[in-house]
Amino acid sequence: MSSEQYQVRRSARRRTTMGIMREGGTLVVVVPARMTRQQERELVPAFVSRYLQHESRRRPPAADHDLTERALALFERYLAEPGSGTPRVSVAWSARQQQRWGSCTTATGEIRLSDRLQAMPDWVADYVLMHELTHLLERTHSPRFHDLVARYPHSERAKGFLEGWQAGQNLPPAEL
Repeated sequence: MSSEQYQVRRSARRRTTMGIMREGGTLVVVVPARMTRQQERELVPAFVSRYLQHESRRRPPAADHDLTERALALFERYLAEPGSGTPRVSVAWSARQQQRWGSCTTATGEIRLSDRLQAMPDWVADYVLMHELTHLLERTHSPRFHDLVARYPHSERAKGFLEGWQAGQNLPPAEL
């Protein structure tokens, strides 16, 4: 089991099942009030372990410092407006992105790039980064969005590269 600490809380409302959640940074296991201390010692550690395993699969990958720096440089060069400041951004490679080249969570600034891009030229990955960075300024694929992405000088070339790669692999077009 993980060395992560957890707190056990008894609940009169729970009859037969345990629950688990995070409060602040603390993992809280809610057990039925009638559960014995012996049952608690036997059941809770495995329950916490399963939860942590499941949670680790749901968490986005840890940010890659070099990718994040690359994204910030692209933002400053092609997207920054005078006085607009730099957005909060973290970028990571993701092995889970098989249908998309990249994705962006605008609320947190988390960008994930398909690890398939690692085998491609940097200007292709930079185009996908630009696309995702642009979502921080314009959430939809509006005309303004496409104008902003087009500031990257290799946009059309990179789109063609990705389309050609997909056709060569006999794959349906991946989304950005």
